[in-house]
Amino acid sequence: MTTIGLISDTHNHIDDRHLEFLGSCDMIWHAGDIGSVALADQLAAMKPMVAVYGNIDDYDTRLQYPEFQIFTIEGIKVMMTHIGGYPGKYARGLGARFLEEKPDIFVCGHSHILRVMYDQKYNFLLMNPGAAGQYGQQPKRTAIRFKISGKDISDLEICELPR
Repeated sequence: MTTIGLISDTHNHIDDRHLEFLGSCDMIWHAGDIGSVALADQLAAMKPMVAVYGNIDDYDTRLQYPEFQIFTIEGIKVMMTHIGGYPGKYARGLGARFLEEKPDIFVCGHSHILRVMYDQKYNFLLMNPGAAGQYGQQPKRTAIRFKISGKDISDLEICELPR
């Protein structure tokens, strides 16, 4: 069993309570708009981290993290990018990529809206953790934590902080 902490859109800010929430995880996944290599390094020093760059990330962050991450954990194939969308409104070109890669989980950020839902068309779980940082108009700053055990995804928890 692997416990995942999923965050996005930190925009170079992470609250101590989010760090505490991520502290019990085995891995951190960051779905882009990290904000700086220094913040990425702070998170990666805590736990093994898989991340993608977002539209606000600078050249140095883009050198360290790719636009897409595709990996397998406990038999579950994960596809991650920053700008993804949601069922019926995916970013241009993603439909073909979904058909090619066939992920079990699709992770994205960008919208600052926490969303976890199953896409029946592409047969995967969409996970967008919302925004953990201060930047944006979201009323709450969010992160999620969940467990993967074989093909089972369970125990999803939300850490919700005020703006």
